[in-house]
Amino acid sequence: MTSFEETKQLLENSTFYYIITTNMEGRYTYVNNCYNNAFQGIHGCIVGQPYEVTMHPDDTKVCAEVAAKCFAQPDSTFPATIRKHDGKGGYLITQWEYKALLDEIGNPAGMFCLGYDITDYTASHEQLKDAKSLLKEIAFYQSHIVRRPLANIMGLAKVLEHMELDQNLQNICNMLIDNCQQLDAVIKDAASKQNNS
Repeated sequence: MTSFEETKQLLENSTFYYIITTNMEGRYTYVNNCYNNAFQGIHGCIVGQPYEVTMHPDDTKVCAEVAAKCFAQPDSTFPATIRKHDGKGGYLITQWEYKALLDEIGNPAGMFCLGYDITDYTASHEQLKDAKSLLKEIAFYQSHIVRRPLANIMGLAKVLEHMELDQNLQNICNMLIDNCQQLDAVIKDAASKQNNS
């Protein structure tokens, strides 16, 4: 228990990390100030309440599964991602490490959990996934849809290049071919960069 007391003292006033403990009945026995500040306004005094009061109902299964792992391997910690009520009809997404608490003779006494809010990270991660998906669509569009008419223009300019033209039209034809090749290189480079990311 000394290490728990040291951790509790270290993170009692954390502005980033949540610490909670529950007993074997699944009721909160301790919450640090960060957890209390985040959820007391929504649920009232948390200590003594059942652990599931703060979370999405579907995530109670995650808690039960992780707790079973903790008691099966009490020297290990196990991760869990849990949605918590935000007080506005939605949920915060939190990441946790669970560890079994044992009494003096090694019997299960409860659960120790250290967590933090990953809502912003999760939203940013989803936005990044969406942006990557959009970039892939753009790369496909450029390499397959845009390049087709570009290749046609280049082909027509090549036909003109082999015809008898006055110098002015020959210069225009050469500029068309040169600009088509430059644009084609830009499209290929963009597609290559996307495929390598």
